Amino acid sequence: MAAPLGPAYQAGTLSGNPLAVAAGIACLTELAKPGVYERLEELGALAEQGIASAADATGVTLTVNRVGSAYTAFFGEVPITTWDEVADCDTERYAAYFHGMLARGVYTAPSQFEAGFVSLAHTEDNLAFAAEQARATMEILAV
Repeated sequence: MAAPLGPAYQAGTLSGNPLAVAAGIACLTELAKPGVYERLEELGALAEQGIASAADATGVTLTVNRVGSAYTAFFGEVPITTWDEVADCDTERYAAYFHGMLARGVYTAPSQFEAGFVSLAHTEDNLAFAAEQARATMEILAV
């Protein structure tokens, strides 16, 4: 049904690219396996706990919002539930956190207006390493 053979035009980044389609099928195959979403929930919780524990240990004010494997750290005083609360957060501190984590080999969302994700490829060791680097980064932010 898709053009050029059919009447429906469809376009997008990597649309119809055989490699992208193969990757999508492989991803959906993995997600259909039993226990996958439970595992993603466990990994997401570990990521959240690692960041929150780093903040607690260093006295940095931080809130982590998470749903499943998606999370965002906000440098703010209150739980984040509205746009106004997000807008009141310390974006400069988040930028320093992002760059500190990047310098320590942990790639996270470059802005508090984006979400970070864990995947099935992440291990407990990966998340423990990220938590250690979050603590080292927040020790600098706490000063």
